[in-house]
This record gives sequence, C-alpha cells and structure tokens, in this order.
Amino acid sequence: MILAIDTATRWTALALYNGTAVLSEQGWYGRNTQTIELAPAIATLLQRAEITPADLDAIAVSLGPGSYTGLRVGLGVAKGLALANQTPLIGVPTLDIVAAAFQPLDHPLLAVAEAGRNRVCAARYEWRGRSGWQSEAEPVIVTWDELLAVQEGPLTIAGEINPDAMRQIRTSGKKLQLAPVASWPRRAGFLAEIGWRRLRKGQTDDPAALVPIYLREPG
Repeated sequence: MILAIDTATRWTALALYNGTAVLSEQGWYGRNTQTIELAPAIATLLQRAEITPADLDAIAVSLGPGSYTGLRVGLGVAKGLALANQTPLIGVPTLDIVAAAFQPLDHPLLAVAEAGRNRVCAARYEWRGRSGWQSEAEPVIVTWDELLAVQEGPLTIAGEINPDAMRQIRTSGKKLQLAPVASWPRRAGFLAEIGWRRLRKGQTDDPAALVPIYLREPG
C-alpha cells in the first residue's frame, strides 16, 4: 500500500493505492490551511482503510515546483511518517503528476501549476512511447504573458489555469487548446501510481536528503 501526498499548491490531494487499484482518494482547495488540515486528513484516510502508517509500503510526495509553504508542509509530514516507520519515500515532480493524467496526444502537452501573483510553474512534455510523458526541459516560473508569448501550437495546456489565463489562451490566435476542466486538479491517484512504479524499480529517496524543487524567476 502506498500513500500519496500532494500539497505543492493550494490544492491538497491524498490517495491510497495497493498496486492494482486506487482504494481511496480526495482533494480540496484551501487557503493557507494545509498546516492544520493535512495530518488529520491523512489520519482519517488511513482509518477508513483500516490501516496504520506502519502498514504502508511507501509514501509518495509531490516534490515541486510549487509554493514554499505547501511544499514544506507536505514534505515535512511525508518525511516524518517515513522516518518514524522506516517506510520508503519517493519524491515526484509536481508537473509529472499533471502530465500523468493524459493519454498519448499527437502534439506536446504544457503542464502548469500555480505559483502566485499571476505566475505559473510550467514545463512542456512530449509523449515517448513506453516511457510516457517526458519533460523537454527543466520547468520555469513565469507570468502567463511570458509563457504564452513563446508557445507555438498545436499544444494542449493542462493544470491550474485561472480565468484570466483561460481568456488569454482562447484569444491568443495560436493553436492552443485547454484540457478538459475536470482534469485540471492534480489527482493523487496518479502520484501514487508513479510512486508505485518507482518503488518496484527500487527508485526510492533518502528522507534525510530529499528537498523540494524550488524555482527562481528568470533574471
């Protein structure tokens, strides 16, 4: 059983996955409340499944990019559980979780996540057969204006997209399309699947050394 924890932005998501099915999953938007909400939510998730932290085979956590506070809270809780129970820990880049929700496309996917002040963390992904969606380059943190100025279609954009950005995308005059709205929130079930595959390959992280992925604004 693997527990997935994603607090990279204001969106918080949790899931339990046993290698064949997502047994429980939940997600919600909060306003600077992850510090007080996360631990009780995890406890409730485990209680409903009638398991304890000691029963977990691994913990997967969103590693960023994202907000400083959100990443600190999520990684702190994940590390605490891993160290207390000698449970393997697996860090997964936030935008990989966004991309994992999509089937193959005949064009690139632009995955985004909130960064505050009308900025987003973003990375382009290409579908590479059995390897799935793979990022073309390191993620960047930019404004929507800066991001859209350098994009060329055809391109599907997915992730956290605010109303102003939606209007910019639709009026850009470029071959840019929005992913279905229901796919925008990051699902912890996909984080859990990624974590499970890496666990099976022995690709775990050292809880003491694992750090969040923070991005600096260009310039």
